[in-house]
Amino acid sequence: MISAERFLEQQGLQPVSSEAGGLALPCGGRPQAGRTEFDYDRTPSIGGNDTPRRARHARHAGRVAVGVSRIPDDPNNLDACREAALRLLDAAPRPSGAIRERLIGKGYASEVVDDVIVRLIRVRLIDDEAYAQSAVRYCTSRLMGYRGAVMELKRKGVDRQLAQRVCDEAESQGVFAEAAWELGRRTARKTAGLDVEVRKRRFWSAGGRKGHNPEVLRKIAQELFV
Repeated sequence: MISAERFLEQQGLQPVSSEAGGLALPCGGRPQAGRTEFDYDRTPSIGGNDTPRRARHARHAGRVAVGVSRIPDDPNNLDACREAALRLLDAAPRPSGAIRERLIGKGYASEVVDDVIVRLIRVRLIDDEAYAQSAVRYCTSRLMGYRGAVMELKRKGVDRQLAQRVCDEAESQGVFAEAAWELGRRTARKTAGLDVEVRKRRFWSAGGRKGHNPEVLRKIAQELFV
């Protein structure tokens, strides 16, 4: 069995590490050779995974080609569980809840998984707060409302209380209201010339799907669709 890095070398590719960029989501990376993540003294970059798609596909192909089993030989193997967690973080930023679900789904014991997650949080390779804050910004960029953002964060594995807290902060700053107004303006432009009731229904439908407050939608509809 060869490693993914060895596969890349055979294919004439070099492993590419993640750099900061994109959404400010916590992103983990593998420690350098000879160092464990627990003595990894460099603060991990906060940003999206900019690894070229071709290199990521090559790494994935290498793992598939050598037939790596998805079921661990020893569910209590701390090192193997840690490596699995680092691979998940290398592929995409994730909150602790999502990491835990994936690792348990791979067959690792819950006690071992919890131990690994605690250590990764300690060295800031997992940062639920930063992930949640960035996820809220992403939701508002998609013009989602408070309810929609909370549901999206929970779907991504963010703890319910943390999801509600960061969304409460965003709502107090008016970001969801502004997202609703922008949704209304876009709907108004797209439906210009249609019957006013049709325009309102389309706006209400879009606002409902994105989880906006009905009272806010009603106010916007009265202002924009007359």
